[in-house]
Amino acid sequence: MANLAPLTKLFYTLAVSVCAIILKSVPALAVLAAVQFAVAAAAGVAGKAGRAMAALTVFSAGLAGLQYLFGGDAAAALAGGLRMQAMTSSFVLVMATTRIQSLTTALVSQCRVPYEYAFMFTAALRFVPDLLAEAKAVQEAQACRGYAPKGIAGRLLGYLAVVQPLVLRSVGRSETMAMTMELRGFGLVRGRSFVEGVSLARRDYGALAAMLAAVAGVIALRLA
Repeated sequence: MANLAPLTKLFYTLAVSVCAIILKSVPALAVLAAVQFAVAAAAGVAGKAGRAMAALTVFSAGLAGLQYLFGGDAAAALAGGLRMQAMTSSFVLVMATTRIQSLTTALVSQCRVPYEYAFMFTAALRFVPDLLAEAKAVQEAQACRGYAPKGIAGRLLGYLAVVQPLVLRSVGRSETMAMTMELRGFGLVRGRSFVEGVSLARRDYGALAAMLAAVAGVIALRLA
């Protein structure tokens, strides 16, 4: 998957989402969710992306359990959890195997998204890992100064203590980015040029054909 073009990966997320919405049976959704882990293993996705997929699986299972505990049907609750796991995991796979710059180029040059909106979308995605890393750094700095909250309430208060430094850091980062964008004429030019190319190769056309066939097969089975 890492060798595919960004547009192909975006279509993969779309195809998984469409299949997850159309499929209703638990076994079929379980297969779709298992496919995400198979694709992750084939793509060599590990580290933060692997942990994120595992966390999403636990979160989806928790939501399914809550839905069942509050009177929902067991099959419907399990199907909802599997559906969420498949859709979110496919997005994690795309982000783990795609550079933000390449994704921006594909959105603007191939999907014809206005570059202002494409940049806002990809900038938000870029800020998430940075904020997580900074939150960890703040927690480690507080721990070095002897701050060690205990118990559930203490841990919650510990997270609140991280919010203020993160907010101040985010404001500073936003101001720096705004000045940089203004100096580069962001919003003053109708078209943008990109250094890297994101054209589709033969393997991309093959993957797109396979995904179209899979989506068509799911739709046909649903209508049958």
